[in-house]
Amino acid sequence: MSDKNEESTEHTEHKLLLRQLELKDYKEVKEIMETVYRNIDGAWTRKEFSNLLKKFPEGQICIEDKGRVVAGALSLIVDYAQYGDKHTYEQIVDRGTFKSHDPEGDTLYGIDVFVDPEYRNLRLGRRLYDARKEMCENLNLRGIIAGGRIPGYKDYANKLTPAKYIEMVRNKELSDPVLSFQLSNEFHVRKIMKNYLPDDTDSRAYATLLEWVNVYFEEKEKLIGGTKSIVRIGIVQWQMRSVKSLDDMMQQIEFFVDTVSSYKSDIVVFPEFFNAPLMALTKEDSPSEAIRSMAEYTDEIRERMIHLALSYNINIIAGSMPEYYDNKLYNVSYLCRRDGTYDKQYKLHVTPDESHYWGMRGGHKLKIFDTDIGKIGILICYDVEFPELARMLSDMDMKILFVPFWTDTKNAYLRVRLCSQARAIENECYVAITGSVGNLPKVENMDIQYSQSAVFSPSDFAFPHDAVIAEATPNTEMTLIADLDLNLLKDLNTAGSVRNLKDRRKDLYNLSWVTRKED
Repeated sequence: MSDKNEESTEHTEHKLLLRQLELKDYKEVKEIMETVYRNIDGAWTRKEFSNLLKKFPEGQICIEDKGRVVAGALSLIVDYAQYGDKHTYEQIVDRGTFKSHDPEGDTLYGIDVFVDPEYRNLRLGRRLYDARKEMCENLNLRGIIAGGRIPGYKDYANKLTPAKYIEMVRNKELSDPVLSFQLSNEFHVRKIMKNYLPDDTDSRAYATLLEWVNVYFEEKEKLIGGTKSIVRIGIVQWQMRSVKSLDDMMQQIEFFVDTVSSYKSDIVVFPEFFNAPLMALTKEDSPSEAIRSMAEYTDEIRERMIHLALSYNINIIAGSMPEYYDNKLYNVSYLCRRDGTYDKQYKLHVTPDESHYWGMRGGHKLKIFDTDIGKIGILICYDVEFPELARMLSDMDMKILFVPFWTDTKNAYLRVRLCSQARAIENECYVAITGSVGNLPKVENMDIQYSQSAVFSPSDFAFPHDAVIAEATPNTEMTLIADLDLNLLKDLNTAGSVRNLKDRRKDLYNLSWVTRKED
């Protein structure tokens, strides 16, 4: 495999970007709004859209995909005491002049949220709601108010009052396409309003007055899309079990992605060779042939995990999988970002067992990955036992190192664990490790597993006394959720009890990467 292949720009179906709207976006915004609101007046005019941007440009946000707007959210700041709970939508927007906007107001008012129908399976509405909450926190506003339609009420208006309908939706006895979504995003119904949108026949002119209360009031550098100081990670200690098909395995994967994302995690990590159960489906007797046949699933698994990253708004480290390219077998970990892009890190050091049984080769490039949670590194299993690699990543400003591993015995596991703990201390970074548990009787050379997944920190007063942030129960399928404070790393680097990075004697020694030609 060539350097060119490892460094090439990967083709992706999506590349999502959250940003503020501009006047040049009007045509695309209009097309979506005309479709979404075709029964209630359609889109704002270009003049009205321009008025809104002039009044409060920071509050008008969108998601674009490869340069095209596919979803948006429009907002104002209002002094809520001037309107109270009996206002109408028209009073807030004031015939498209938006004179109600008050930069000194206390409430973020949600005017519209719209998503291109072709993108509704990617949960973009949730991203926009989360961005609004972030904006509200950064502006130190007391909360978000919005009038919510209840379009599903048209099917129950003859037998249920609006209050009873809303109660049943809240109790999940009924589902409303708008209200159910809003309730799931931490909004509560403050009251029911009549004639909020008189032309909304589906809702029978009723609406819910929705509120989200801001309890944080944190200052952040950017209103939306800023780099976080607290990063929440989820790691999966994966149970190896027989599967009937790729779909069967992907169902298990989606369960964990869904579960971890529901805790608003920024990233989820799977173990090395988490897809090993597929080897039993290849019907190959030889381990070397079986793993090459399993590599045929890798591209499809990667694409499906990219879709999961988009759909659940979470970055995914897809453990590692075999890649068979140009008659050479490699072990590769994929980073599937939630913006629709992906990248990969090859395992650089193969174990004697991997070489003997499978004929596996090591890669030739070490990468640092830019993500929306900062710079991260990935070292697959055996690679973490070579301290030079983590040190090079640290020199590239890595803050979190992820180590997907597969080990069969406890002594093998302890090598990975102890070396990972050392990497956290000497490089002043966080290290998260995860492996698999259970047995695979029909898969030669991967038949038993041992794991105790964990998250490690540097060892100083600001961190846990044993430098272990979290750890799993050994040999039990489970997840770990942990919050990592990146600001503590900055403090450690400048004022720690010891400063392993700053105190290196570069006048005596250095570390460099040797450029080599491919075989």
